[in-house]
Amino acid sequence: MRKSLILVSVVALLLASWIAAAGQTKTSRFDPSGAFWISGEPPSDFSDFSAINVNMRHLRRLPTSGLQLNDGTSFRFRNVIVKQSNFTFTTVTLKGVYYTFSGKFLKGGDFAATWQGEEEPVLEGTLTKFKDGKKAADAKLKFIYFGGT
Repeated sequence: MRKSLILVSVVALLLASWIAAAGQTKTSRFDPSGAFWISGEPPSDFSDFSAINVNMRHLRRLPTSGLQLNDGTSFRFRNVIVKQSNFTFTTVTLKGVYYTFSGKFLKGGDFAATWQGEEEPVLEGTLTKFKDGKKAADAKLKFIYFGGT
């Protein structure tokens, strides 16, 4: 009788632990891999801007991380911090031009896994363009996400 009571208690305890663990939701890791396009019409100083590309997992299907212009020119990140509350970068310099960005993501999670074609801003911050070491333009912008096709 005592062994049965101990066995039932152990099974009940294990079952309760399993149910509690199954009820907890996993917090997904933060992975904003994809392209970020300016929401709305870009300011005239950034009319040549195409996208900010983030490729956290170095996937072949995604462009290399960096800033891309409409003509296909890619400015790779020289320095970058990618956190939900702090996304900053400085690009390499090409023909005397480089870019900086300081902002934050407006949501967390794995962007590619949860994206459903929404066009709501998910990133905001200040994009600055430098030419020959001097500030040429800056704008506070919002960006929408594009996860690819």
